[in-house]
Amino acid sequence: MWIADKYIDYVKDQTVKHPGESWNKMLLGFQANKYRMKLLPKKGISKGYQKLEAMMMSFVADALSHPESYVWGNIFSPCEIIGCFGLSTLSIECLSCYFSGYHLEDYFIDYAQNTGIAPTLCSYHKTFVGAIDSGSVPVPEYAVTTSLSCDGNLNTFRYLEKRKGVPFTFLDVPYRDDEASVEYLAEQLKTFAKELETRFHRPFDIEKLRDAIKIENETRKELMRFFRLQSERYYPGELISHLYMMMGMHLLIGSRKFLDLIRFMIEDIKKYPKFEGKKILWIHLLPFYQETLQKYLNSNQKYQIIASDIIMDSMEEMDENRPFHALAKKIIHNLYNGSYSHKAEMVGRLAETLHPDAVIQFCHWGCKQSSGGSILLKEKMQEMQIPMLILDGDGIDRRNSHDGQIKTRLEAFLEMLDSGEKEETSEKEEKKIC
Repeated sequence: MWIADKYIDYVKDQTVKHPGESWNKMLLGFQANKYRMKLLPKKGISKGYQKLEAMMMSFVADALSHPESYVWGNIFSPCEIIGCFGLSTLSIECLSCYFSGYHLEDYFIDYAQNTGIAPTLCSYHKTFVGAIDSGSVPVPEYAVTTSLSCDGNLNTFRYLEKRKGVPFTFLDVPYRDDEASVEYLAEQLKTFAKELETRFHRPFDIEKLRDAIKIENETRKELMRFFRLQSERYYPGELISHLYMMMGMHLLIGSRKFLDLIRFMIEDIKKYPKFEGKKILWIHLLPFYQETLQKYLNSNQKYQIIASDIIMDSMEEMDENRPFHALAKKIIHNLYNGSYSHKAEMVGRLAETLHPDAVIQFCHWGCKQSSGGSILLKEKMQEMQIPMLILDGDGIDRRNSHDGQIKTRLEAFLEMLDSGEKEETSEKEEKKIC
């Protein structure tokens, strides 16, 4: 892989020296990686995760090659509506992860902060703002974001509109779960569909949206089947495999090809041996680059991530006969909306279904809701007698994740799991470490 590493170094060097001239070089790397994954899939992981990785790399590389074919969004944007117009949704958080593949996150974050962006802003957003402000990345015709989960969404998209002239729609998601709130958000979604009609000069077909919701319902059921099987069988994957799954569930949900992939994975996993190790339910973001976490969770027969809450953040069936109301309910009922006790209850339901041996929550630096609510989730897991570890770090900025601290805490926690000791022992170890 030395050729790929050399090219990564080359692109980073060129971007730092000539940011306005580096986009085609980045795009060439994305396209080359797309073909590499298809022709030479990553060794050591299952066929299903190989196909998932190739699918998500192709999705992003192909969309970026045609700026007129996509809109920017956050990961909770309604890709089902956008897909009805033949457009792709590119999440700014996920794109930041792709830029991190060139090890450019530090340059883009520093660039954003040097132009006045607050250091406390989420590093996914700072990476993206720095990429745009530096002139490294071209802008699309349109964008959409929601108020769901992240306080930084509205300010980031306002900033991009002001600096680069990218118009956007803001979907104000109510906290309350009642009919008036659903109606309020459904009307916003209808207006959004009309805006897409006007901007892209394409008609909206509500039957396409109904079909997408039917497929989405089936995909969610099939994914739960896969998660149950993954809690029983060893299915080698990597931290980044679960990141790709999260991307698929938020950017390709409602598409037939993603449903077909999940069905392939269901059949493929049945060929793998019974899993005898410790089953881990992962909470929040996935720091795919982190060395110690890779060591213990990448294709390890002793410890396996069986699911993540951010992959299955909405669990109920949707009514395709009222598609806009169905989407509004889905967004409002998302476990990242409302009080953290709502999230704790939904994670508890997921744990009751999958029976993990442990829960690990990653508190991303700058994400107030994950850090602020982690103790509520820990209390819920204690009620269910499920050991839980809280790790602090950064999902994308390597400089904010200290490997030594993560290594010490993770190894102490896994040692506790392996020895079968009680949760109280784990808490004592964490206090010593802190």
